[in-house]
Amino acid sequence: MDNRIAALRKERGLSQAELAEAVEVTRQTIISLEGGRYNASLALAHKLAKYFGTSIEALFIFEEDE
Repeated sequence: MDNRIAALRKERGLSQAELAEAVEVTRQTIISLEGGRYNASLALAHKLAKYFGTSIEALFIFEEDE
């Protein structure tokens, strides 16, 4: 599953550590999310979407064949 986390984070001038702190996860979690090695839980997806002021669907790109 692709996501727009890195793009939105960079638009705001945030470091991975700053974003991690804001949504109460580790920097490693943000690295894994941005690299596509980890899919966020529903709770984390909601926190991230709320933080960026967007919907979960706009933040995470889900393809039917996944």
